[in-house]
Amino acid sequence: MTEQRPIALTEPPSGYNDWLVDLKSRIHNTQQRATLAVNRELVGLYWHIGTDILQRQVQQGWGAKVIDRLAHDLRTAFPEMKGFSRANLMYMRAFAEAWPDPAIVQQAVGQLPWGHNLVLLSKLKNSEQRLAYAQRAIEHGWSRNMLNIHIEQRLLEREGKAITNFVQRLPNPQSDLARQSLKDPYRLDFLGLGKEAGERDIENALVQHITQFLLELGAGFAYVGRQVHLEVGGDDFFIDLLFYHLKLRCYVVIEIKAGKFKPEHLGQLSFYMTAVDAQVKAEQDAPTIGLLLCKSKNKVVAEYALRENSRPMGIAEYQLIESLPENLQTSLPSIEQIEQELAGGDDD
Repeated sequence: MTEQRPIALTEPPSGYNDWLVDLKSRIHNTQQRATLAVNRELVGLYWHIGTDILQRQVQQGWGAKVIDRLAHDLRTAFPEMKGFSRANLMYMRAFAEAWPDPAIVQQAVGQLPWGHNLVLLSKLKNSEQRLAYAQRAIEHGWSRNMLNIHIEQRLLEREGKAITNFVQRLPNPQSDLARQSLKDPYRLDFLGLGKEAGERDIENALVQHITQFLLELGAGFAYVGRQVHLEVGGDDFFIDLLFYHLKLRCYVVIEIKAGKFKPEHLGQLSFYMTAVDAQVKAEQDAPTIGLLLCKSKNKVVAEYALRENSRPMGIAEYQLIESLPENLQTSLPSIEQIEQELAGGDDD
């Protein structure tokens, strides 16, 4: 066998590198479309199988044991294919029952891998929640693990729940985006702090776990700094935490209060926001937004305090210890069973 000599590469001609970048992009996009097409076909097949099972059980009175028989017969007919275990067939039936409208399967959940749909089916109880998380997963390209984390932490249920004056203080559509950017409560259980932790302890821990805090804050937040120094009239002031929101194009001042919300807290936050607008904000940036994180709040008091405040800000609570989760698990088989099967393990 003749030894193949390495090709001596010469300097590429003019325009070659740009062409190569374009080719790589087209190949990558084609690979993605091919993967999505295969995924849509697989999810569509599973939906049709699940729909057939449902219809025959209802119309012809077939019992649950037909799924055992079908699993055996399909695996015998297609020994090279994974996914025809009894457990996965039960998920197909649940999938078809959850989405009776084929249009939703084609336009929304059909764009997600089957593993994502298993999480939606096993972790959420109703179609409205499932569709909301499915659309967000598609929009942000969440992995299955990230989807699972966001569901367990009730991300969408907490979004837009902070008490704010954004509608009165910001123009549309910025006010809507700003409102959706804030949550209530913020879950900070990853800090490992007791519920009586002080403000500086929380601040220090947040900086040490800034990646997880950014994940909790949500898409668009970029960390600027902590204890950011501002000099006003010869006096020194320090902002707890300063962020920049890439979609809102504005700075976000976050102040932490270890106790219950008091109206006077907003005076300090408003002062810091004024200083940031005067000394840090660029001309093209939108007005600075403030977020006051407190251990607890009286909703009516918070609404009254914000009503007459001229600056856009919100008030939300934080949780330092994990609250007891609701039992979201359904009666369907565990996802681990399906994973084992699709990975080639024993699926009997």
